[in-house]
Amino acid sequence: MAKQGSLFVRFRQFDAYAKTLDDFRVKTTTGATVTVLSALVIFYLVLSEFWAYTTPHWQPSLVVDKSRKEKLNIHFNVTFHHMPCHMLSLDVMDDAGSHLTGLSHNVFKVRLDPQGNEIDKNKEYELGDKTHVLQEALASKDECGSCYGATSAREDGCCPTCADVREAYVKMGWGLVEMDKIEQCVREDWKELIEHHSNEGCNMHGQLSVNKVRGQFHFAPGQAFAAGNMHLHDMQAFMAGAPDGHKFDLSHDIHHLKFGPIDAEHVPEDLLAITNPLGGTGVVTNNPHSAFQYHLKIVSTELLPLKGRPVYTNQYSVISQERIVNEHGGGGLPGNR
Repeated sequence: MAKQGSLFVRFRQFDAYAKTLDDFRVKTTTGATVTVLSALVIFYLVLSEFWAYTTPHWQPSLVVDKSRKEKLNIHFNVTFHHMPCHMLSLDVMDDAGSHLTGLSHNVFKVRLDPQGNEIDKNKEYELGDKTHVLQEALASKDECGSCYGATSAREDGCCPTCADVREAYVKMGWGLVEMDKIEQCVREDWKELIEHHSNEGCNMHGQLSVNKVRGQFHFAPGQAFAAGNMHLHDMQAFMAGAPDGHKFDLSHDIHHLKFGPIDAEHVPEDLLAITNPLGGTGVVTNNPHSAFQYHLKIVSTELLPLKGRPVYTNQYSVISQERIVNEHGGGGLPGNR
């Protein structure tokens, strides 16, 4: 027992924090303050470390997207302040410059008064088609319609609507004659559209479904058509301006532009900035020859949370550019791409 006691005595010599007698201890207010602050700091550090340990963080990883045959959904909402709806068209082209066919789309045009208030709402059943209601009414009539000396773009050689006459004239490189001299345009009240709707704006929103290949879609004034390998727009009415003398322009606000399924409820706030970076973008111009281009690089993204189902979306980066084009279309057509 003596040896064991001496062993503990020798071991106690290593104690670096030797205790003093109670008679020599003095408790002060400063010491109590330091003790309380130290305890609070320790509690905060322990709690923050526990919170950081239990909070999940998104870790990006790069994988190859093998779903090239699938469709990519494009959700857009754009307001044009000084362009009436009947003059705007939305076109989609692939990398070769040809129009993509068989798209599943749902596009809406909303007329806006000069103060930006909604006038009415029309569903566009065909992209770029501004007279679908009238065309449906005329579809049952066995009437060919004169092209007024131009060659029709239709296989049957007819021009039953004002849009067909306009397209035929533009393909021939001719300037369109006055609207009141073309029977189809008089019947469809195109002159009334131009004169009474010229001060309106237009909101275009909806969804497009496109192939996962490099391409473009653009909002542009005038009816779009193909001439050979070229994609052209009838810019005569846009360049001429409104009957009261004021010019049209493509000042616009992009409310949102997203690619892929919209599932904002399950997308973290820090990722919304890269899935909709153009949201809230506004551009004001007084030059009708301005062309605004947005070059996007899209990356498909799959979010795998610790709990719950995966979220599929797309993030993209953007580079914007504004260019001035001449009246003959040199340098591109005015519009947004």
